[in-house]
Parts: sequence; C-alpha cells; structure tokens
Amino acid sequence: MSRPTLTPTGRERHFDDDEIIVSKTDKKGQITYANEVFQRLSGYTEAELLGAPHNLIRHPGMPRCVFQLLWDRISEGHEVFAYVINLCKTGDHYWVLAHVTPSFDPDGEIIGYHSNRRVPDREAIDQIAPLYERLQKEETSFASPKEGLEASNRLLTEILAQAGVTYDEFVWSLQGDA
Repeated sequence: MSRPTLTPTGRERHFDDDEIIVSKTDKKGQITYANEVFQRLSGYTEAELLGAPHNLIRHPGMPRCVFQLLWDRISEGHEVFAYVINLCKTGDHYWVLAHVTPSFDPDGEIIGYHSNRRVPDREAIDQIAPLYERLQKEETSFASPKEGLEASNRLLTEILAQAGVTYDEFVWSLQGDA
C-alpha cells in the first residue's frame, strides 16, 4: 500500500489512559502486527495496515529529524521514547508517547521493531508541540529536503546541548509525574 496523501483536519482524537497502541514491523518498517487499539484510533483495518509502511500514519507536522533520531537509535539496538503526532485515515490526528524497541533473533540480530504507545501527558504535548513546529519550520525553509533535514538535526542538537540533556532525558523531563 502506498502512503495516501491526506490533508490534516486539525481535529484531535484521543484514546483512554489504560489503552496501549501496539504495533510490530519488520526491519524495513513494514507493519507485521497492529492491535485493535491501533486499528480503531488510526481508522485503518488490519488488512490495510499489515504490510504497509509504518509511515502510513506519519503526520506532516512531525519533524523528520525526530524520526531520523528514532531510526538511528533503534537500528543500533537501542530503545527510544519519543512524543509523536500521528495522522488518522480521516485526516484527524492523535498524540502518543511512543516506546520503540528492536526485536532480536536468537543470535542477537535485529529482525524488526516493536512499539508501544501510551497517552502522553497533556502538559508535555503543550511543550513539545512548539518545538516540533520550530523544527518543522526549519526543515521546510530549505528547497532541498536533505538540507532541511540536516538543518533541523543541527537545531535539535543545539537545543538539547543548550539544555544539557540527551533526547531521552528531554523526553522524560516533559512527562511530569508519570
């Protein structure tokens, strides 16, 4: 399935605090499992999701540099926590606190990825959304997507360095008492 071009509606969808969105992908990011919560919230059926690239739900306002950081970390065998805004099949959106981990075979080789997404702290979203808008603005200020990605990576690195934190520390500093 190719990624459809959807126009965001600006309407936010929500899921319950006790629900967890779960998906699994192969090494290339093709969905191999999607739980019922994922299907219901995204608006896609299991048949539409299985075999589709996970970026099917990528919101256009989500900075590519955050995804690059995520993919760099998990492809090196590390887990990542990240705030992500996703796009539903309807054009609505939903925010998550994602925990993405590599899946390993018995020989320790990465064979895919597993993601659990929870309801994020609303105050965290109020803080992360302006940062994502700033990173996205930096990315789109260049004619070349590659130059835009490089510029937003530099900006994110500078912001984290000024705060004296790693990305993981930054994410957890926003989560409050969770």
